[in-house]
Amino acid sequence: MQIREAKFITSAAFERQFIKPDKPMIAVCGKSNSGKSTLINMLAGRKGLAKVSASPGRTRLVNYFDFGDFLLADLPGYGYAAVSRAEKEKWAATFDAFFARREDLKHVFVLSDIRRDPSEEDMQMVSYLNYHILPFTLIATKADKLSRMKQKERIRAFANGYGVGADNVIAVSAMTGAGREELLLRIQEILAVQQGS
Repeated sequence: MQIREAKFITSAAFERQFIKPDKPMIAVCGKSNSGKSTLINMLAGRKGLAKVSASPGRTRLVNYFDFGDFLLADLPGYGYAAVSRAEKEKWAATFDAFFARREDLKHVFVLSDIRRDPSEEDMQMVSYLNYHILPFTLIATKADKLSRMKQKERIRAFANGYGVGADNVIAVSAMTGAGREELLLRIQEILAVQQGS
């Protein structure tokens, strides 16, 4: 599939601000600094659509993007220590409210740095998605930091660590564009399932 145009729609801080999608919606989640904004920009084929920050914890809202055939919802990063307890509780409430509206969501991309083993928060996220029967794909980001051989090794470790098949892990690099076509193919498959349902 091709992304012809992508644009920012709106940000939501509270459940009442969540949009009711008129097309399939995919959520993007992961630990702070896992590369969510960078992935969105890579998919769009341009920099600056989603704001990228060197400091973790920048995304504190649900940010919605229109990719033509589908919507992306960029969720606040989880597991970032340098925020207040009240802020963490607010983010957790936002997550719960967002995922409670399962009928609005077709798929979830769970991002994690390919060099890191799953954290407790990552495992909680995947357990949450499994419990609520929400389909997801693991996205192993920053793949350019490793050799091709090491990438394959880490994909297997990812799959084992998260308890999924290796075909449910896609390694990507915004620096080189590696994995973009595979990710677009996965989105095409998600949309095909939606159309067939």
